[in-house]
Amino acid sequence: MMETQPITALMRALADPTRRALFERIAGSPEVSVVELTRTSTVTQGAISQHLKTLKQAGLVLERPEGRKVYYRVNPQGLEPLADWMSLYGRFWRERFGDLGKLLKEIDP
Repeated sequence: MMETQPITALMRALADPTRRALFERIAGSPEVSVVELTRTSTVTQGAISQHLKTLKQAGLVLERPEGRKVYYRVNPQGLEPLADWMSLYGRFWRERFGDLGKLLKEIDP
């Protein structure tokens, strides 16, 4: 059985639409500063910082301070626990698609 804590943290972090959009914005750049994220957002810098804290705690982003600025980038291993968890259900989908293929052949030989 897989450990559920990292998966739960990932799902909670990505469940919020604003946080998910923030993660996607970070994923679209090699690195982005909090200032840049705030500039392209409709929420305050304080809210951005709180969302970034949640993403960081979930292991989805990494930060790099440089002087007074902090830069964020996606953690390459961040989504791994979620991908591993989803792969457990790959067999389920392969079986279902196999059954669908059989059904379609029976309906339209």
